[in-house]
Amino acid sequence: MRTFLKNNWHFLSLYLLALSISVYYLLNYSKIHIHSTINLLVGDPIIDTFFKYITHIGDGWVAAMIGTIVLILNAKKGIYVICTYVVSGLTTNILKTYIFDVSRPHFVYGYYGHYFSQYKIKYVDGIELLGLNSFPSGHATTAFSIFISLAFVTENKLLKLVFFLLAFLGAFSRTYLSQHWLVDITVGSLIGTIGAIIFYFIFMGQNRLQKLDKPVLKIFNP
Repeated sequence: MRTFLKNNWHFLSLYLLALSISVYYLLNYSKIHIHSTINLLVGDPIIDTFFKYITHIGDGWVAAMIGTIVLILNAKKGIYVICTYVVSGLTTNILKTYIFDVSRPHFVYGYYGHYFSQYKIKYVDGIELLGLNSFPSGHATTAFSIFISLAFVTENKLLKLVFFLLAFLGAFSRTYLSQHWLVDITVGSLIGTIGAIIFYFIFMGQNRLQKLDKPVLKIFNP
C-alpha cells in the first residue's frame, strides 16, 4: 500500500481535490443551479468541438479497444484493465437502470423549463441528447475505470497525469454537453476509481499472475 501511494500520490491528490470541490458545490447548491452555471461555458466553437469529440473516450468501444491493446502488450495488465472496466460498468448500469430513476438535464429543462425560466440553456450542435437514466454517468465511469487503471500500471509520472486528465475531461464533457448532472459524473468517477484501486490489488499485487506478466503471444508461444 505504501509503495502504491508513493507512486500515485500526485495524480490521486489532484483527483481528491477535484472531488472535494465537486462535493462542496453539490452540498451547497442545487443541481439546476450548478448545471446552469457550467452551461455558461458553452458557446465557443473551438471548445464546443473539443468536448463534442473528447466525450467519446468514455464510449464502450473505446474502452474495449484500449483493453484489447493492453491485453496484447501485457496479458496481466490487460486482464486488470478489462476487469476494472467491466465490473465498474456493470455496477453503474445496474444503478442507473434498475435502482435510480433520474432524468437528464435535457429532459428536465425541456419539460419543466417554465420553473427555471431565468436559466437559458445552450446545447452543442450535433449531440443527440438523451432524457433518462442519468445517475450515475456511464461515460464517466468508463473514462475513470480505463484511464485510472492505465495510470496505475505505468511508471511514467507524466503519463499518469495525462491519463488522469483524459479521465477528467471525458467525465466533465458529459456535463458540458448537458448529458449529465455534476452529481452523475462525480459518482461515476468514484465508481471507476474505486474499481481501479480494488482490482489493482487483486491483479497487480506482487507475485500474482506472474505467468501472465508478458505479451499474449509469448504466453501461447514461449
